[in-house]
Amino acid sequence: MSKPFLNEDFLLQTDAARQLYHQHAASQPIIDYHCHLPPDQIAQDRQFDNLTQVWLYGDHYKWRAMRANGVNERFITGDASDWEKFEKWAETVPYTVRNPLYHWAHLELQRYFGITELLDKNSARRIYDACNAQLRTPEFSVQSLLTKMKVETVCTTDDPADSLEHHRALATSGLATRILPTFRPDKAMTPEAADYNQYLDRLGAAAGQEIHTYADLLGALRQRHNYFAAQGCRLSDHGLEHLYAADYTEGEAAAAFAKARGGYDLDTFEINQLKSALLVFMAELDWEKGWTQQFHLGALRNNNARALRQLGPDTGWDSIGDFSQGRALSRFLDRLDSQDKLAKTIIYNLNPADNELIATMIGNFNDGSVAGKVQFGSGWWFLDQKDGMEKQLNALSNMGLLSRFVGMLTDSRSFLSFPRHEYFRRILCNLLGRDVANGELPAEIMPWLGEVVENVSYRNAKAYFGFEQGAPTATPVAKQAHV
Repeated sequence: MSKPFLNEDFLLQTDAARQLYHQHAASQPIIDYHCHLPPDQIAQDRQFDNLTQVWLYGDHYKWRAMRANGVNERFITGDASDWEKFEKWAETVPYTVRNPLYHWAHLELQRYFGITELLDKNSARRIYDACNAQLRTPEFSVQSLLTKMKVETVCTTDDPADSLEHHRALATSGLATRILPTFRPDKAMTPEAADYNQYLDRLGAAAGQEIHTYADLLGALRQRHNYFAAQGCRLSDHGLEHLYAADYTEGEAAAAFAKARGGYDLDTFEINQLKSALLVFMAELDWEKGWTQQFHLGALRNNNARALRQLGPDTGWDSIGDFSQGRALSRFLDRLDSQDKLAKTIIYNLNPADNELIATMIGNFNDGSVAGKVQFGSGWWFLDQKDGMEKQLNALSNMGLLSRFVGMLTDSRSFLSFPRHEYFRRILCNLLGRDVANGELPAEIMPWLGEVVENVSYRNAKAYFGFEQGAPTATPVAKQAHV
């Protein structure tokens, strides 16, 4: 007789895999070092009214599936009621078989709400009402959900101009989960954007200075970098199509910035020079503070111009891009390494065709100073599913050290996404367990493999990011100007 769906041995196909997961992976806390959770909702300990609010709002993974299933936009991002939106999602779920959404949706229903019934149009009302009743209890407030899933640390994604007021409040709230900011300066290095000058005004106000020149911009970014550090920040992040590594002088960068600040369009060469200069400057700031820099590479964003006009960015119209990655990535890392200013670095790749490229590139700059100093980041966005994770793990195993990997993250805007860590851990244990069952790894090293699983699931990240040093204390706002 077959076991129930998503039972305790889900994805674990061998005795060794089951041993590794149940004895070593399952009990590890979660360090979610990259996500898009809204810190204001954590600080307010938000209580969601219904399952649609916590599950469908802002989740463009689900939105894309619903569109592909022929659901009208009114029931996705439009003015339909929350129940009507959930009903359309429930009708879509059976059609997501072999899409990771099918696993994720049912994992989340089970792990948070204890619901084992499959979601479809017939069960939708029962599941909706049952989840809503639980969501209205204190055990399902945002902070309680973090505690329920044993989330030890969360790193949000924050613009340099953000005040971090909610992080400051959380630092003294007594919440067991540490909520730390991440420095994401993408808007500061997009001179081609129509609202670039408006953004610079906002950044200058946050830094307490006007930004007229390139030197002003660097000063404002340094001030905000320092401020983020005072609030416990230990990571930066950049979302780029590819790295920028053009030759430039400080004078050329300053001239390009002056042109952009004056409201004039830059040509491609000038844009590349300015972006290259800013990337190096911010990488050096990270190195000075001992931060980790993250680069998310390869997304082709906002492909549907009509949808972008109507709904804005981050609403489900992005895809994998086919950008050339190797040469610029090599030049960028080498420039920093040559000056002994290369910080700990994680490179996330969105095009699986580039997996081996990234897996070999990191080995060029691991200098023995830190275990796994340059990392091949976990399967990201379209690749954070079973096949994508396995390909990333296999490429890293074949060409680097899986045992030094800092593991999984959610990259999510939803407080119900933490079972993705479980999903990753089961896949990791299954890969290692299968090797033992096949005789490709000796059974005698099972205790060591258990330690590897614990490290990749939790301990490596804790040590790599310096989270072993205890919870940081936020700098009082009175000591900060113009925040």
